[in-house]
Amino acid sequence: MNTKAIFGAFSLSAVMITGAMAEDFKPAVVFGDRNDLSYNEAAYKGALQFEERTGVKFREFEIQNPPQREQALRNFARRGMNPIITIGFAQAPALRRVAKEFPDTNFAIIDAVVDLPNVRSIIFKEDEGSFLVGMLAAMASKSDTIGFIGGMDLPLIRKFACGYKQGAKYAKPDVTILENMTGTTSAAWRDPLKGGKLARSQFARGADVVFHAAGLTGTGVLQAAADDGKLGIGVDSNQNHLHPGSVLTSMTKGIDVAVEKTLTDAQDGNWTSGVEVLGLAENGVSWSYDQHNMPLITDEMKTALEKAKTDIISGRVEVHDYTVDPTCPF
Repeated sequence: MNTKAIFGAFSLSAVMITGAMAEDFKPAVVFGDRNDLSYNEAAYKGALQFEERTGVKFREFEIQNPPQREQALRNFARRGMNPIITIGFAQAPALRRVAKEFPDTNFAIIDAVVDLPNVRSIIFKEDEGSFLVGMLAAMASKSDTIGFIGGMDLPLIRKFACGYKQGAKYAKPDVTILENMTGTTSAAWRDPLKGGKLARSQFARGADVVFHAAGLTGTGVLQAAADDGKLGIGVDSNQNHLHPGSVLTSMTKGIDVAVEKTLTDAQDGNWTSGVEVLGLAENGVSWSYDQHNMPLITDEMKTALEKAKTDIISGRVEVHDYTVDPTCPF
């Protein structure tokens, strides 16, 4: 993935902040479930890549319950950690409080906007990446019925779902799309058994390709697809290798690159606050193609996706953003 391309598009509101001096550079990362094989694992990979490249170790904390979000951020700040990266939109309220208390500490958050002068907010155009895998799902489906399984029912996950449905309809207007959300609490991200159950329910209703945006819950979706001879689609990280030959593709987000670049900027004195929005044009989202899914992707599919990607970047195709307009007409 092209790091320069990803971070070429900064918000106009970004404010330059003096980078930490070398002796003050003590990075820390606050994760959710670090071993979710998807979202948080991608962030951890980015931090490890930075550590291996520079030799600078980072401190980390894995959240076990909601009160720990604020506690972890405050404890790291009190101990002089700088910068502190927090992973996931759920950590935004805690970060908003703590960043105000420590104005000289640089913070970053993935998937939320915290509008403070010492916070870098990194968000992605998940709708654009989901559009492409929706096209793939529709083109690969033999039953003309596909599915989507989300984790916690939130606007961000609805954004995935809507982009997926729009892309599917773009490729095959008559396709039927089934949709389920796993739950309304944070437990929705950590229930592979329920993910598998929902997937099998969609298979029973005719779906033969299912896309998950459900964290660890999604591993159950992919397992059910493999067990039932159907196709799954992974999310955030490239999950093609989990079940080679039954994962059609994965909608990837450059979370690892975002984390590594944020740490590098802080170390090099190139820190910026403000909002970074990363989509197809910045290589912030994409679809995965490797030896594990190569037999499933035809040249016709690749050509169609490349054209759609070009048209989205140029503006000829406008992808609906559910977080801007909370409707989904597809």
